[in-house]
Amino acid sequence: MITSSLSNDERSRLLRAARDAVKRAYAPYSKFRVGAAVLTVRGSLFSGCNVENASYSLTICAERTAIFSAVAQEGGENMRIRALAVVSENSSACAPCGACRQVIFEFGPDAIVIFQGPDGLEEMRASELLPKGFKSQR
Repeated sequence: MITSSLSNDERSRLLRAARDAVKRAYAPYSKFRVGAAVLTVRGSLFSGCNVENASYSLTICAERTAIFSAVAQEGGENMRIRALAVVSENSSACAPCGACRQVIFEFGPDAIVIFQGPDGLEEMRASELLPKGFKSQR
């Protein structure tokens, strides 16, 4: 576990928002319901859940739902992630997938990511989850 710059209150708010989002997940195929919450650098909190589709490749993860909501509502290119939490309905391990790791990295390489590991909650920086994440040369 990393030494975090999150307060206990911020961590609690993030986890509560992620757990609330799990209840809204649409997972009729896998039955694996996931919720996520993003805390932006500006202090705003956005949540999201996984949304499955009969055409499995069209499914979207909770992390990306929360991040895309933050981008849409908080300024597009200027949105930056300070922290993100992701949890599953049944508290089973659910670290962000590779696609979500890249999206988190895009908006916050130093963001703190809280996720359910095999033995409880874990915290890592996005850059630790994706050590050589892709960066545009713009």
